[in-house]
Amino acid sequence: MGAATGAPAPHTPVLYQAVLQGLRPRPGGRYIDGTLGAGGHAAGILQAAAPSGELLGLDLDPVGIGLAKARLSLYGRQLHTARASFDTMAEQAAALGWQYVDGILLDLGLSSMQVDDPRRGFSFREEGPLDMRFDPEGLVTAADLVNGLAEGELAALLAEFGEEPRARLVARAILRERPIQSTRTLAELVARSTGYRHSRIHPATRTFQALRIAVNDELGRLSRALEAAIGLLRPGGRLAVIAFHSLEDRRVKQFFQKESRDCICPPQQPVCTCGHTASLTLVTRRPVRPDEREIQANPRARSARLRIAERVGVA
Repeated sequence: MGAATGAPAPHTPVLYQAVLQGLRPRPGGRYIDGTLGAGGHAAGILQAAAPSGELLGLDLDPVGIGLAKARLSLYGRQLHTARASFDTMAEQAAALGWQYVDGILLDLGLSSMQVDDPRRGFSFREEGPLDMRFDPEGLVTAADLVNGLAEGELAALLAEFGEEPRARLVARAILRERPIQSTRTLAELVARSTGYRHSRIHPATRTFQALRIAVNDELGRLSRALEAAIGLLRPGGRLAVIAFHSLEDRRVKQFFQKESRDCICPPQQPVCTCGHTASLTLVTRRPVRPDEREIQANPRARSARLRIAERVGVA
């Protein structure tokens, strides 16, 4: 799992071998890991691209960047990092003088170190502040949304980003009890208000997902990053995206499908007028999923779905 650097790896990279096989890193190539985390996938990419390949790692979390730098210190000038969101990858690459890259990875899941730190407020299983910011200096927290939105706005957020069928009930309960400042208080309130029983997931799962997505503008950033990746990949370069819930995966799937077709006019239109040209070819027709061995070793990998596409055209 990458080169040993003497630094511990607090996060097990999901679908590690599948990512490396799909991206095909090679010596001398240039790569972007848009969600660097603790550097698990990046270690494998850098090892395969050694001795002359380079990797730009982006992350909003300063803790993750610090861990990644320690873990990957043996790679020296092969590694570049920036505390930035992956939707700014074009600007970050340009700052290095990179016009094109050979591969881009987006691992959209939360890292274990984020989930397991109650001070970050991502988990409903531990007592912590309602924060949920990937960037600790971000302007909006989950508490701001929970305590500041009107009932209709909050219900719409839970329905859209959490796909919560009882969003109105949850929003109404929150308004009755706020201000709410802690994760456990919110989780217990959601459990009481929804009435879910014998569910395979915790009743607060959808609510916490919705708040996290909204706080970090995850879907907006994903859409912008996918568009940016098209402009950065050289022909033959590959884009690999790991999604962990249906909203992300659906957006990636639809983008890959659209960009792998020449015409995107409505089916009923007799003559093409869009002028669209395919920029991608699908490497994976269906998402790659972790096998049972990986799920047993890392239960959080269960919902992971990897899609890979390759850039076509002339640079």
